[in-house]
Amino acid sequence: MAKSGLYTGLDIGTNTIKVLVAEYVSGEMNIIGVGNAKSDGLKNGTIVDIEKVSQAIRKAVNAAEERAGIQITGVNVAVPANRLEVDACQGMVTVNSESKEVVESDISQVVASALMRGMMPEREIIAVEPKEFTVDGFSGISDPRGMFGVRLEMKGLVYTGPKTLVHNIRRAIERAGLAVENIVIAPLAIAHHVLNESEREFGTVVVDLGAGQTTVMAIRDQELQFAHVIAEGGDYITKDISTILNTSTDQADNVKLNYGEASTARASKDERFPVSVVGHTEPVEITEYYLSEIIEARLSQIFSRVRQDLERSRGLSLPGGIILLGGAAAMPGVAELATEIIGTNVRLYVPTEMGLRNPTFAQVISIVDYVGSRSDIENLVTQAAAGNTLFSEPIVETSAIYREPATEMFADSSYASSVDDTTYMTQAPQVSTPKQDKEPKESIVDKVRNVFGSMFD
Repeated sequence: MAKSGLYTGLDIGTNTIKVLVAEYVSGEMNIIGVGNAKSDGLKNGTIVDIEKVSQAIRKAVNAAEERAGIQITGVNVAVPANRLEVDACQGMVTVNSESKEVVESDISQVVASALMRGMMPEREIIAVEPKEFTVDGFSGISDPRGMFGVRLEMKGLVYTGPKTLVHNIRRAIERAGLAVENIVIAPLAIAHHVLNESEREFGTVVVDLGAGQTTVMAIRDQELQFAHVIAEGGDYITKDISTILNTSTDQADNVKLNYGEASTARASKDERFPVSVVGHTEPVEITEYYLSEIIEARLSQIFSRVRQDLERSRGLSLPGGIILLGGAAAMPGVAELATEIIGTNVRLYVPTEMGLRNPTFAQVISIVDYVGSRSDIENLVTQAAAGNTLFSEPIVETSAIYREPATEMFADSSYASSVDDTTYMTQAPQVSTPKQDKEPKESIVDKVRNVFGSMFD
């Protein structure tokens, strides 16, 4: 069934907070309102002052409400890849209804069973992505509702993040007078919207060059393979310009936006422009080439780190190449410089939506498109997972199975454990058995297990 309804996306960026309102009509997304406000209270993509962030969110929401002509009460927001972890999960339940048809309550229980394991107290479930359902041994089912069966299983991926990061995002939104409708994983939303089916299947790298940080993510076999956060972005270019030219941050940012060239090969040695310099009563003239040297030095460092990450994880061999997006990627010559330094095909992603044709809007558009195009079963799994954010005990006895990393990209475990803020498929953990009481409890559990065993042998 084609979706209809209104969806609001919120992108909490280090430099700018963006809000986008879109209406889905028969499955087609139509953007009806956009608002943005200068960010405050963030550092390197992380909230450091909740009150300042909430005020900036409110300003962006007010602007979007005015343009869309509606009142916004709730938003869908994405969390960055910082310290994100991905685990495979599997659960099984018996179908409870007398008719033995799978219903929504069975879906909720099988999700709960897949989340039945311990978790570090500082981490929280952000999302659960169902990969397939199995009914009485028949696998590959995307939506089992209405099917007849005795045993229902689900395999999926569970994404967890630092509880502090998730809490701060939620609290900032609530202080802005809004409800959090959905929290999504930024790399998953971007991959869904920016990449086509073939690029997600055969493998593509996406580099999000933001203001406070750069995120490198790889998608292959329709799954997120890894995401690494580099704590450098467009704001670092601004700081370099400010320091070297002895000018204010605002002036440096203005110069970067109006005269910046990412590559010295494209810059002119003759074109000059005035810059207000501390200690000078009159503006000082700077050549475009000199400014480009400052910009190129920082971007070269960032892209060199991107190349090192991809070499270690074998991401350079993915056939889809590299897609570049984010606010800092809009500067002329960025894609060409990235191609030269990384040594592989790099292309710039520019949204096609009217009025939003700038890489800086890629994430907020992706959030809305990702949530708006989710299937009913995906929404049902998301709702069920939201009630089990601490891996709560399910109603029926279940099993949880964890698989090895999905691809050989994770073979170098020493690398995965050595880098900061890396998303990766974890190695299969040892599942501890729940504590049981003495003999009476033990014998009951054994009887139940024997019954399960005889039913499915």
